[in-house]
Amino acid sequence: MSAVFTPSRYKLSVADYHKLGSAGILNSDSRVELIDGELLEMAPIGSLHAATVARLHELFYEQTRDVALVWQQNPVTLQPRSEPQPDLTLLKFRADHYVHALPTAADVLLIVEVSDTTLDYDRGDKLRLYARHGIPEYWILDLQAKRLEVYREPHAKGYTRTLEFNVQDTVSPQAMPEAKIAMDKVLS
Repeated sequence: MSAVFTPSRYKLSVADYHKLGSAGILNSDSRVELIDGELLEMAPIGSLHAATVARLHELFYEQTRDVALVWQQNPVTLQPRSEPQPDLTLLKFRADHYVHALPTAADVLLIVEVSDTTLDYDRGDKLRLYARHGIPEYWILDLQAKRLEVYREPHAKGYTRTLEFNVQDTVSPQAMPEAKIAMDKVLS
């Protein structure tokens, strides 16, 4: 009797993913991100989503300039098999703006995902990914419900602390309590 072979998926590493870019297989028009070794197609960005990300960027930049770096829709390397592109990431400030290497989980103060059509994914796979890599704080801005979900205190399978905020609230990142983000300016 012969052994039974069960095929498994080949998981890409971050290095493999970068090689696909260097070889021209993926380019700046490729709307994909590497999550747990798999290339996932990203949802199209609509006008509400784009405007919300722009407002968030502006509000964070005004309040964190020279203290933190506001990283908009750029990759964060989560070794060995993930490189998501969050809508907004608040990073530890570096004068070189991470020119020599992409930021890693150790550089992240906060990740924000703006969710118009991807709420289940953002609350599921993305939340677990960020928690597993020790991202200290994760925000999901739910555009449909006009609500901000804040997740803090990561552990292996999620976050132990969850808070919710509405349009009338003002929220501060845990790492930067002096930065006050008025939800009515984001969710208007």
